Amino acid sequence: MNNITNLKKGLRQAWSPNNLPIKSLLLVSLTWLSVQTPIQAQEAQAIKYAKPSWYFGVAGGANFNFYRGSTNQLNAAFTPPATFHDGDGVGLFIAPLLEYRPATSRWGVMLQAGFDSRKGSFDQVLTACDCPADLSTDLSYITVEPSVRFAPFKSNFYLYGGPRLAFNLDKSFTYQLGINPAFPDQEPSAAVSGEFSEIEKTILSMQIGAGYDIPLSSDSNKTQFVLSPFVSFQPYFGQNPRATETWNITTIRAGVALKFGQGQNIQQATDMVKDREVDFTVNSPSNVQGEKRMTEVFPLRNYVFFNEGSTEIPNRYVLLTKDQVKDFKEDQLETFAPKNLSDRSKRQMTVYYNVLNILGDRMQKNPAATITLVGSSEKGNTDGLAMAESVKTYLVNVFAINATRITTKGQDKPNIPSEQPGGTQELVLLREGDRRVSIESNSPDLLMEFQSGPDAPLKPVQMVASQVAPVDSYVTFNNKGAGEALSSWSLQIADEQGKVQSFGPYTEEEVKIPGKSILGNRPEGDFKVKMIGQTKSGKIIEKETPVHVTLWTPATMVEGTRYSIIYEFNTSKAITMYEKYLTEVVTPKIPVGATVLIKGHTDIIGEEVYNQGLSLARANDAKNIIANALAKTGRNDVKFEVSGFGENENNSPFENKTPEERFYNRTVIIDIIPAVK
Repeated sequence: MNNITNLKKGLRQAWSPNNLPIKSLLLVSLTWLSVQTPIQAQEAQAIKYAKPSWYFGVAGGANFNFYRGSTNQLNAAFTPPATFHDGDGVGLFIAPLLEYRPATSRWGVMLQAGFDSRKGSFDQVLTACDCPADLSTDLSYITVEPSVRFAPFKSNFYLYGGPRLAFNLDKSFTYQLGINPAFPDQEPSAAVSGEFSEIEKTILSMQIGAGYDIPLSSDSNKTQFVLSPFVSFQPYFGQNPRATETWNITTIRAGVALKFGQGQNIQQATDMVKDREVDFTVNSPSNVQGEKRMTEVFPLRNYVFFNEGSTEIPNRYVLLTKDQVKDFKEDQLETFAPKNLSDRSKRQMTVYYNVLNILGDRMQKNPAATITLVGSSEKGNTDGLAMAESVKTYLVNVFAINATRITTKGQDKPNIPSEQPGGTQELVLLREGDRRVSIESNSPDLLMEFQSGPDAPLKPVQMVASQVAPVDSYVTFNNKGAGEALSSWSLQIADEQGKVQSFGPYTEEEVKIPGKSILGNRPEGDFKVKMIGQTKSGKIIEKETPVHVTLWTPATMVEGTRYSIIYEFNTSKAITMYEKYLTEVVTPKIPVGATVLIKGHTDIIGEEVYNQGLSLARANDAKNIIANALAKTGRNDVKFEVSGFGENENNSPFENKTPEERFYNRTVIIDIIPAVK
């Protein structure tokens, strides 16, 4: 029995010589440092160096391996008479390392790649003959371990974690069957050595760890060395060495890393900052009036479009909370603008994406109004009904509309579909336009003038433009070079009486401040502007300049009125409801001697040349309706300018990314410009 015990003890201590490379590595490194440090100190003298951002080095340590699970058939040629379960052992870890961690950041990244031993011995088991059996392994890998590093307190203590990718290098084992202690004179069996079968060639697991950086060099050394003791935990997840058994390994690694990097000369960096200059200038426009915006009457289609595969209202629509409903006003929709609008026709898309809020507001104000929500889905009636129920739920829950006022139903196709039977081109875009909920009503308070029936559009929305100071009317403070020379800068602006206002601090080179923030309600004034900056070396610099500031004032008049009408897909004839609208609503509002600008557009579906002609036909169709209405009243004093832009996205009111934008691009825009008096 003593022989068996000694054999096992010898196997478990077989790892001990592997500690010699670590000890040798540290001894050589420290000896080299003791020689290098005085030499570098003499050369550097009073020069100071910042901490490096890049480190290179080597890490070494011991893997404390813990075996769990079971293993029995060692390979096809050998199966011992007993199954092995738990075990432990110690193996060598040694790897070059690369580390990046900016001195000003808590975050960094690490990469280690090298030799990783998972050797050890299983706990001794007894066979059927009461003979002790021992199994040990020299399992080892080439490991690649990228990690994210985080210093939570911006100190030398750090945490790290990341994946471990291991490639099998050694899969050998040694099996020893001992003798029954009751028969001490028996000859022990010879040890069996071999290689495990069914070993996973590649293992993907993970690790988390912590370490502490101990500087070995002062800041007077350009090459700086760091000694980092570390410990890591590598759980059994993914660490199943064999494909056929439950054997897994949990490892605790303890070791030390020696790293070095090159620091930047602080003095040189400071001198570079001192040599840089800033050029401070102020520009105050005399009085840039805002854009003269027209009173706009926006058409409102009675549709809500849904994304493929979803019966929830898309997040591009503005959805209010109950608390916001009381502040909602139809003529102030810019307060409730949707996110991620394109730069074109933001105001009109703001109107459209508020269609449910406009509908809810109107139904609150008109308690007798009722609606029917018809969901159209290529997936069938049930899916369409679910879309309609989503809209109903929003109106009931947010706007407190009585549920009995809203009827819902589902169908395959809308009453006026975009996709026509036999069509083969651009079906994806057409079907996006057909996946919608239509809002139907016979209540005139909700609908466009003179209209009724299931396809009647909702009443248009009129918005009187309110003007705000454009950015190009702001006072511009340009501090050229501040980004490189200054850590921050501020402004002190003094008026004629010496009253000082402070602005900042800033880090960018150009800052714009509205004139009203400087002037208050004064129309204009003279000021002294002082720029106060702090260089990156800590020095304070000041520059001063005079400036005359004039308050921006909005335009005194709105120039005209804009109307829009919508055409159905691939048509150039105004539907009956719009013909009556142009005749009885728009035409009477055209003043004597006015100019009417009529611009036709299409979406991007179809051929470009065809769409060019279609847009011009639409514009002429609208022009003919208005001209005929004027002629019936004996008027010939109006000048028309008609143009068609087709699908040209440089001129189109909207982009063409969503079905809403494509539907509203099938439009004619009518601008009524009064005669100059």
